[in-house]
Amino acid sequence: MRRLLLSSLLCIAFAATSFAQQYQPNWQSLDTRKIPAWFNQSKFGIFIHWGVYSVPSYSPVGEYAEWYWNRLKEPGSNPSHISTDSFHTKNYGKDYPYENFAPQFKAELFNPDQWANIFKRSGAKYVVLTSKHHEGFALWPSAEADKNWGRPWNSVTAGPHRDLLGDLSASVRNAGLKMGIYYSLYEWYNPIYLADKKRYVAEHYIPQFKDVVTRYKPSVIFADGEWELSDTAWRSPEVLAWLFNESPVAKEVVVNDRWGGNIRSTHKAVYYTSEYGSGMDKSVVWEENRGIGYSYGFNRMENIDDYRTSHDLIIALCDIVSRGGNLLLDIGPDADGTIPVVMQQRLLDIGNWLNINGEAIYETTGWKKDRQWSGGSLPEIKSAAFRAEYDVAKLSQPQKDGKAHIELFFTQKGKDLFAIVTGYKTSLLVKDISVLPNTIISLLGSTKKISYTKVPEGLLLDLSKLTPADIKQEIFTLKISNAGIQ
Repeated sequence: MRRLLLSSLLCIAFAATSFAQQYQPNWQSLDTRKIPAWFNQSKFGIFIHWGVYSVPSYSPVGEYAEWYWNRLKEPGSNPSHISTDSFHTKNYGKDYPYENFAPQFKAELFNPDQWANIFKRSGAKYVVLTSKHHEGFALWPSAEADKNWGRPWNSVTAGPHRDLLGDLSASVRNAGLKMGIYYSLYEWYNPIYLADKKRYVAEHYIPQFKDVVTRYKPSVIFADGEWELSDTAWRSPEVLAWLFNESPVAKEVVVNDRWGGNIRSTHKAVYYTSEYGSGMDKSVVWEENRGIGYSYGFNRMENIDDYRTSHDLIIALCDIVSRGGNLLLDIGPDADGTIPVVMQQRLLDIGNWLNINGEAIYETTGWKKDRQWSGGSLPEIKSAAFRAEYDVAKLSQPQKDGKAHIELFFTQKGKDLFAIVTGYKTSLLVKDISVLPNTIISLLGSTKKISYTKVPEGLLLDLSKLTPADIKQEIFTLKISNAGIQ
């Protein structure tokens, strides 16, 4: 009887396990998994590049400082590499090995609660930390890092002697945000990778990846460094099947498209990534990632003119969201664990804008038109000679003097349309839109209602009665409730 009962329990356990493993290790099966909705609803996340490269924190302006070691190893491959090699020789000595920077990566001023507070106030909904970049140095106590490099090569056994990923994960979640990781599949100079890539995948990458996911339960995983091998060589379908079936984040986790040099932007189970690019469109789930400056890792060569202004970053967010994407905006902390003040200020400026205009960003979708140029003046529209004088075709381009037209970005939430306006004029033309009897147009952050006139091209909005007390920011949002949209 006992043997029969044990056999029955084993059958039930086997059946339950088989049922849970619904995704097979092939793309046909994996692509049936829908990307969890929370990701595309969040719209704005913070990227963090932080590691041993934060000690020299150098690259020519326009280059990535986190690639410092690669430029030292290959100094003659292009001029920027030569420049980095010259900088290194002058300041540290020609024979000074990159590995010697690890003890200097101390993070002695790192305050994860302060970081999380800045991220919360920025309006971001998720955070992605480089758990390990291409240099292979892990920001958690990775046994594989130390064993396979043959030296202390993680943040607990070297440098800070602290679990940086664990500490930040706890603080970020305590602040009410989702926590994610960046994880580089390959490592430039890992001895096993250089000797036997197949062995590296089996003995280093896969066990290390499963360890970091199991320990820290990331909600989003930004894979990278995939380009030298195919998805088959990386065993990516197998890894993702484990992630979606058995890992502790199987239901919630969202992953990007960098799992093999042959598959970027080709599968439905992953979100697509653009990098310092123009982004994509509403037909796919996508995310643009970029730094506030030109580099992801902190670069001491960048000055204030190399950093995007808060205005430009808000415009970038509006542009990306209007086309259905997310913005993952990167910061590069110093090796001592502080976030440069200029980066903190940019994040807080975005947060102040989102405090008023966030309704037009979070949980929205793109409208049929991403943007328009709007112009004209109310007296012209009201004049009897309107049809002869007002050339609507000119609205497709701004005038050279920059005075006639203002760019509008559009997002949609149900039957409500949001027009994000990038500058003030007494009247604005919103094209290709109709209204219903109960349509109301209002200004986010104000109780004022906006009057409008129907014209053949759409709606002419009268903003002449708004005051600076109503329009608190240069970029503001008009909400068209119960708009005549599908």
